[in-house]
Amino acid sequence: MIKLKTEKDIEKMRLSAEVLCQTHLALKKVIRSGVSTKQLDEFAHDFMIYKKSVPAQLNYEGFPFSLCTSVNDEICHGFPSNYKLKDGDIISIDNVVNLNGGLADSCWSYAVGELSDENQKLMEVTLESLKRGIKEAKSGNRIGDIGNAIESYVTSNGFSVVRDFVGHGIGDQMHEDPQVPHYGKAHRGQRLENMMVITIEPMINIGDWKCTIDENGWTARTKDHSMSCQFEHQIVIRDDEAEILTDQSKYSLTEEDEKRIEIYKNKNNL
Repeated sequence: MIKLKTEKDIEKMRLSAEVLCQTHLALKKVIRSGVSTKQLDEFAHDFMIYKKSVPAQLNYEGFPFSLCTSVNDEICHGFPSNYKLKDGDIISIDNVVNLNGGLADSCWSYAVGELSDENQKLMEVTLESLKRGIKEAKSGNRIGDIGNAIESYVTSNGFSVVRDFVGHGIGDQMHEDPQVPHYGKAHRGQRLENMMVITIEPMINIGDWKCTIDENGWTARTKDHSMSCQFEHQIVIRDDEAEILTDQSKYSLTEEDEKRIEIYKNKNNL
């Protein structure tokens, strides 16, 4: 069942989105070669707590971390570990924040050092596919319009769209109806309505779209071990164009945030 949101609901999500975006802005300052994904998880966890919010992914259906940190051939739900990032890596960081009952969900991908031309293109195509999907996410269009816009652009660039994981509604719960595939036919599927809140989160592979699941039961990786990349925004459906709640450019770190980040980096050798 799809739940249309009120402006009060959306304002709560907007406040959570500010914390989420600030967490990503903070992570940008510590992502570098030599830092482990476990260190990033611990850093983000502490930052969200400092912001008086709850890391909503922690213990969600048993997931044991505050971030999903998916590196290179990992598609999504990557476990933070002692793996140290190295130049040429792509890391996709998925984060969900709960602030006073409002939920915000976004994944952002980061280049570590300099990427190969092909991997740089992967990141650019993935981000552009997200933008094209969002452009179709307006009242009166259908779910299939989003997926078709993403898939047609991605395949025209020689890459593939993961089919096993999709976007979703979000509200009181992290995952609600409707499901939002990143592939499909235009003019098909659920009609979009004002005040629906959904995520669009294309996962794009250089090789085949098929995946395998690691022994931990969570981490999905490309079956052919090709590189993967993901970008995700949480949006509100409006008449003319979607409102992007998780737009990092709308937010900035406070002076106190900056001080706290530097203290943490120095203390933990980041």
